[in-house]
Amino acid sequence: MLEMTKSWMKWVSALFWIVVVGAVAYLILRNIGVVGNVIVVLLGFGAVVLVHEFGHFIIAKLGGIKVEAFSICMPPTVLGIRKTRSGLKVRVLPSFSRQPTEETPEESEATEYRIGLFPFGGYVKLLGQEDTGPVKQVDDPRSFARKPVPIRMAVIAAGVVFNVISAAIIFMVVFLVGINLSPAVVGGVVAHSPAADAGLQPGDEFVEIEGKSKDLDFSNIMIAAALSSANEKVPVTVRRTDGSLFETSLTARNLGNSFREFGILQPLSLTIADVAEPNLLRERTGLAPEDRVVAVNGAAVDHYWQFNDIVEKTLAPGIQITARRGANNDAETVHTMLPLDWSVARNGEVESETDLGYVYSLVPRLRVMGVNGDEEYALPAESKRDGTTRLQAGDIILAADDVEYPTYKELREITTEYEGRPLAITVLRTDANDVEQKVTVTVKPRRAPGEERVVIGFLPVLDANHPVVAKAIATKDDPNGLDIPRGATVVSVNGRPVANFFDIIREIRKGEGQPVTLQYRRDGAGAPQGPLVEGGVTLSTAALDQGVTVHSILAEPVPFQPLERLYRAHGPVNAIGMGYRRTWTFIAQTYITLSRLIGGLISPENLMGPVGIITFSYRIVAEQPMVNYIYFLGLISATIAVINFLPVPPFDGGLIVLMLIEKIKGSALTERTQGIVAYTGWILVLILLVYVTFNDIVRSFFSS
Repeated sequence: MLEMTKSWMKWVSALFWIVVVGAVAYLILRNIGVVGNVIVVLLGFGAVVLVHEFGHFIIAKLGGIKVEAFSICMPPTVLGIRKTRSGLKVRVLPSFSRQPTEETPEESEATEYRIGLFPFGGYVKLLGQEDTGPVKQVDDPRSFARKPVPIRMAVIAAGVVFNVISAAIIFMVVFLVGINLSPAVVGGVVAHSPAADAGLQPGDEFVEIEGKSKDLDFSNIMIAAALSSANEKVPVTVRRTDGSLFETSLTARNLGNSFREFGILQPLSLTIADVAEPNLLRERTGLAPEDRVVAVNGAAVDHYWQFNDIVEKTLAPGIQITARRGANNDAETVHTMLPLDWSVARNGEVESETDLGYVYSLVPRLRVMGVNGDEEYALPAESKRDGTTRLQAGDIILAADDVEYPTYKELREITTEYEGRPLAITVLRTDANDVEQKVTVTVKPRRAPGEERVVIGFLPVLDANHPVVAKAIATKDDPNGLDIPRGATVVSVNGRPVANFFDIIREIRKGEGQPVTLQYRRDGAGAPQGPLVEGGVTLSTAALDQGVTVHSILAEPVPFQPLERLYRAHGPVNAIGMGYRRTWTFIAQTYITLSRLIGGLISPENLMGPVGIITFSYRIVAEQPMVNYIYFLGLISATIAVINFLPVPPFDGGLIVLMLIEKIKGSALTERTQGIVAYTGWILVLILLVYVTFNDIVRSFFSS
């Protein structure tokens, strides 16, 4: 009976494993593409870690240290092989054996080469050396602890050295094959930034930075700024769009981010980027991924900065876009009209009222273009959660606190003053029946994580569709400004009725060379109540060309792909130089990031752990050419080298510090002290690992 039961259990066990293997095989076959990408990611990421461990392994062997085990992939061990005098000793699934066999003396003398179950990473086990505790004192002269300090330091440092070497080799291979990277071209210039002060313009291409001119791409610009010291002038040479050279110097500074920068935006192409919802993009803009914009308002464009320049200067409700869709032979021409809005200021930067967008000293009201979905920005009014208690796209701001028709500068000041406190905002809202009504919402301004600015959570633009003046300001061309009260509606220009600010600009320009009269009216309709005010002002036409500072932006955002250029070595020698320079660029970039983190300039929330790296790697493998993933592995290898060389146990750099202390002191720290240092380091590392892994999971799977 017992034998029958055992036999029956064996059949049940066998059937169970057949079902499990069959189910796994079925899932793999149904998702072969996904599984293939996952395997590529794990093997690539694991190879980088394995190179690090191989550095420890080979130098330990050369240093006469006994290597007990070297594993490809991580436990549990699937296969173990030892080379002994009597031949190869093979262990299959040793970790699953119920009664593991004891090692013979001959076997224990040989290194066991293992293959683990999980296909990433690897490890090296040295005699007397522990990763999670103090170095063990072993009598064997081949133990790690018995070797001189220089040999032990060489073994520990070898992992970092091999990562640096492997990164350089990876980049050499990448540049031999060729890879598309963002070139060192000015895509845009942030207002009041070092780049703006130096006179850089969109389309300028860097040909030299601090004397370096080889293989420059956009990362070189960012690195040069971040690495520069305070008040250091970085000499640069750029080639203008007309082919002329322009030499200047840039002094990087913090522009609200966590590192110093020049204020240069990454260049974009004219090709529409891939998006998660292409049908929605097509519905809103008439454009589709891979479309290429070829003309704007009938004018041909070859570069994004030409496109953007035309958009900014088009002071009209919309703009005509012409694009090409499909391959060259079968391409079709697509025409679409995109609505435009007026930006509150160039790049949203306002230091004084003259930085505001205005029309002959008249600043239009603020309108809500879009709203951040974060609930923490809004507070319920009377415990209601319906739409009337929150800002909505299309709302026109009538008052903030006790300031009627605030300009963008005034709203920024009020927002900062009310940080963390309820702020009442009155808006003019149009309902589904086109009926306008005043609505008061309550928001709580707050400082966004990692940002210096206090924000409400919406994107403001100027209300160009109504001729209502928020404020008349003093300008460089008119120090007094037009004498028109807040909230007044311009009803006519030179006797001709106007319905919006587009009409105002058109009619004023018609009167060039002659004084222009503007009639206005303020009766409180749709605004905080006030007495009826009517009047007129006269505008001098001496500075008509300079009187308009507003510029247009697309009301429906259009995603453009980054501008890329092929970077390929001319031969092996050139590839060696390119690989060497790229390796040190990423090493420097990693040190910058760590220094900013330690200095509190970067939030730990921005760090990426193993889950984030693997998730990001998967997206590269699934969506980009394989050479881009190989390039990313080079970056990871260089980053691992830097992190492992940090002078903090249990990192390799921390172990080297302990050895230097031993060399200076003349003896090793006690096992108890080493244990305290090691375990403290591991606890801190594990806490950080849990923290970044949690953020990785939230960022990768739950972020909107």
